[in-house]
Amino acid sequence: MDSFRASLSSLPDKRTGKNSRYEMLDAGLSAFSVFFTQTPSFLANQRKMAKTKGHSNAQSLFGVHQIPSDNHIRDLLDGVPVERLYPVFDDILQVLKATHQLSAFRSFADTLLMPLDGTEYFSSTKIHCPHCSTRQLNSGEVRYFHTVVTPVIACPGRREVIPLVPEFIVPQDGHDKQDCENAAAKRWFQKHAERYRDLKITVLGDDLYCHQPLCELLLSEQFDFILSCLPTSHKTLYEHLEGISLPTVVKPHWTGRTEQTYTYRYLNQVPLRDSDDALLVNWCELLITNAKGKILYQNAFATNHLITDDNVEAIVTAGRTRWKVENENNNTLKTKGYNLEHNFGHGQNQLAAFLATLNILSLLFHTLLALNDTKYRLLRAHLSTRKTFFDDLRALTRYVCFDSWDHLLTFMIEGLELEVPADTS
Repeated sequence: MDSFRASLSSLPDKRTGKNSRYEMLDAGLSAFSVFFTQTPSFLANQRKMAKTKGHSNAQSLFGVHQIPSDNHIRDLLDGVPVERLYPVFDDILQVLKATHQLSAFRSFADTLLMPLDGTEYFSSTKIHCPHCSTRQLNSGEVRYFHTVVTPVIACPGRREVIPLVPEFIVPQDGHDKQDCENAAAKRWFQKHAERYRDLKITVLGDDLYCHQPLCELLLSEQFDFILSCLPTSHKTLYEHLEGISLPTVVKPHWTGRTEQTYTYRYLNQVPLRDSDDALLVNWCELLITNAKGKILYQNAFATNHLITDDNVEAIVTAGRTRWKVENENNNTLKTKGYNLEHNFGHGQNQLAAFLATLNILSLLFHTLLALNDTKYRLLRAHLSTRKTFFDDLRALTRYVCFDSWDHLLTFMIEGLELEVPADTS
């Protein structure tokens, strides 16, 4: 929170006159509090609490001095570059590194797996801004939308993911063509590779990313990769697989109910495209069949990791982890209370992206607490669902004013008649 407040305190303020009753810090913290508590009415409730009790949870829990109106918040934050929030992502990553939580996410080849994917977070046929992307509908209408590429750190067998700095798909100066997910992914590595390079990362992604320019960029920035590789978009590669006996590993797999067969095939040093300068990659495939031979799953990957009989299963397991960016991050942000796709405010400059970044940060804060805070972890483990936790949080912060987050968590633990942990570090 100290790092977060420091970033918000330094936000550029477009106001030039004396109308500065509310600080930029208050606007940023107020917006963040809505996402963190998953309570759209949080600020309205806290204004009422401040009137009746003289103080509120917005003050004690988030450090808001005065709560601006919703429209005032939108106006103040519109135009603030989202990059001003990015240092908070890095500071939290350093906390996870210092507390050895990041090491627990290492998997194949002792690397951190970093899946990335694009997701749409705003769409309208009426509301739009200069940063919107567009598509023509069959009806002739123009649909305006915003999309963001969301990299995370993930690990097979772990539900949590660690959100990293996002990259927004927006019209680029000097470019006639509309911005796209692949171009945004390239920008992410061009901007942030130096900061993340020492973490020893293997990048995961779908077939959209499995093309030579991005793969070459990853290698030049010292990132490994395992990317989905489909026959429809890699004809040259698959032609090199025809007519030869591929190294094959067959393993039985018991699901607990049925017997399945996992068949792995692979080949090293095959060209990624049809050109003299084609990048040579290593290819592997997983085919899952049931006892009757019916295909249940089939996918293939291209990687720079050398593939052997001993590691092909681990490489495929790592490659399949790319789904966690969609399931545990994007889907969580959209359907688990964060309401990423809700139009909290669109603005005419960067408001939509700024609010989306605050929303992603709120998920990262909850992830940090789930990994590092004893009281928070105890509550989440005891309460049956995520929904129960946030329902309780909404009700308590509406009716009771707490001195601090520790006071709130202790109150919840005692209410559940659990033993209060002595140490929350």
